[in-house]
Amino acid sequence: MTDIQKPKMWDYKRHILICTGPRCASDGAAQALLDSLTDKFKAAGLDEGDMRVKRSRVTCFATCSGGPLMCVQPDGTWYYNVTPSNMDRIIEQHLVGGKPVLDLIFHQGPECQHS
Repeated sequence: MTDIQKPKMWDYKRHILICTGPRCASDGAAQALLDSLTDKFKAAGLDEGDMRVKRSRVTCFATCSGGPLMCVQPDGTWYYNVTPSNMDRIIEQHLVGGKPVLDLIFHQGPECQHS
């Protein structure tokens, strides 16, 4: 019998999920956005410590328009049209500043409704 080791994960404040499925953003924009986050997070201080943001790719949110799409957890905030410049706004205002970018939200989870 093989011993299975319990996985380890660094602590993080938020977890973002980016849809890289072909129907969300067929031109590869979502993957390019995901690839750009290492440098953007490092510059904003989101790559380590108390503000660390974990990021993951998903293949489908079943909301196949308006992409690239991104979800910020545990906030339950869903963004659309996450272009590079809109990502910069989300990083500065939401991930660093704690205030969601209201004009880019297409859905908000029940625990955190914003006016």
